Amino acid sequence: MIRLDRVTRRYAGPPPRLALAQVSLAVAEGEFVAIVGESGTGKSTLLNLVAGLDLPDSGSVSVEGTELTTLDDDARTLFRRAHIGFVFQAFHVLAHLTVAQNVALPLALLGHDAGATRARVTAMLAAVGLDDRGASMPHELSGGELQRTAIARALVHRPAVVLADEPTGNLDPVNADRILALLRECVRAEGATCLLVTHSHHAAARADRSVTLTGTGLRAVAVASAPR
Repeated sequence: MIRLDRVTRRYAGPPPRLALAQVSLAVAEGEFVAIVGESGTGKSTLLNLVAGLDLPDSGSVSVEGTELTTLDDDARTLFRRAHIGFVFQAFHVLAHLTVAQNVALPLALLGHDAGATRARVTAMLAAVGLDDRGASMPHELSGGELQRTAIARALVHRPAVVLADEPTGNLDPVNADRILALLRECVRAEGATCLLVTHSHHAAARADRSVTLTGTGLRAVAVASAPR
């Protein structure tokens, strides 16, 4: 589902910076994989490459059989819109929209009709335990509820791939554990493949498999015994 082959990414300075060097990674369909690493090891760069938000200086990146490096900006945007869902540390929920409207955004961008959108949004809000919060505004929600909204939005259009960038970084430990369990449950239910980036080994334990990103590349670690 996701394949990076000898990917290198450099950023211009000053000073110039090598973000990723000859990194290779394969993620199977339906896998939940955690990328663990300290700040500055290139975790977010890796996610940006998988999302087609950035391009490598060398190497190849393919998602669901599509080689992203061969697409122009517009084609990558359309591919990302249809095939990828995002969950961020900072939630990125739009303050002027209700919870339901935030969740509906990916479907609106894809041109789904109003009836199908309402039904799908209702189903996703129920799946994340927010079926009574659709009319609420973001400022009325707790941090855990905001992240639940973000998970629903990430999965509402049934993407093949979900990219989660430190999704529990702004949550207390109890809510963080609940959100990780919910993310895993929802990804499984929707049949998506998930790439979770985190600095937390506790968070990574929810994954099927973990790899560590260091300044010299990716290092495999023991397969996690993820809670069921």
